[in-house]
Amino acid sequence: MSNVIDMSKVNDRKDLAPVSEANALISAIERAARDPNVDIVKLKELFAMRKEIAREATEALFNAAMTEAQKEMRPIATDAENPQTRSKYATYAKLDRALRPIYTKHGFAISYDEGDSPKPDHVRCLAYVSHAGGFTRTYRRDMPADGKGAKGGDVMTKTHAVGAAHSYGDRYLLKGIFNIAVGEDDKDGNDPEPVLSEEQIANLEALLTEVNANKPAFLKWLKVKSLSEIYARNYDFCVKSIEAKRRHA
Repeated sequence: MSNVIDMSKVNDRKDLAPVSEANALISAIERAARDPNVDIVKLKELFAMRKEIAREATEALFNAAMTEAQKEMRPIATDAENPQTRSKYATYAKLDRALRPIYTKHGFAISYDEGDSPKPDHVRCLAYVSHAGGFTRTYRRDMPADGKGAKGGDVMTKTHAVGAAHSYGDRYLLKGIFNIAVGEDDKDGNDPEPVLSEEQIANLEALLTEVNANKPAFLKWLKVKSLSEIYARNYDFCVKSIEAKRRHA
């Protein structure tokens, strides 16, 4: 089966000249491979060359499409707050709503996975970014998953800690893949009582999902509209309250 790139499956673009040249080289190699007089060692070298040429061509398509996609992307406004760092951030849902229509239009798809991290008590969050031209690039980020709270105590199970790490890591991966700028908040000099940090919010989200808790009911019980309104001093209490549901399930 020929490894020549099917140009009907990619965008009709003037900057695909390198791909056309690669197709020509691959065709020449295949013609040589059909010659019965070609040395078997040379034949293996030709097939290795064909594979490398095809890889370089699909990578060129990937890079060209990434450039075009990023041209359409703009800074994304924040929709959540991290008072401990006096900054706001964009949640994964906000990033996804803004970016998915653009990157899919340009032939990209993203899937996430987990790998082994060389760092102790960390998980490696992986993002596979594939392009319709046939090339896939892997992005990675190591996130802590030791189950420790803000004061260093054990506040999460290992399952909960891994879930929280992925929630946190996937958002950073998505932002990093497309080099997205996120709007910062204006500092007004006020010093309000700290509320939950970004990581603590991700931890509670993961724990609520893990124990199959009713999040709206939980928020109503705490008399807040979102997790971002909970005071930091109440974090451990919230964790223990959610864990209690697990024990009584």
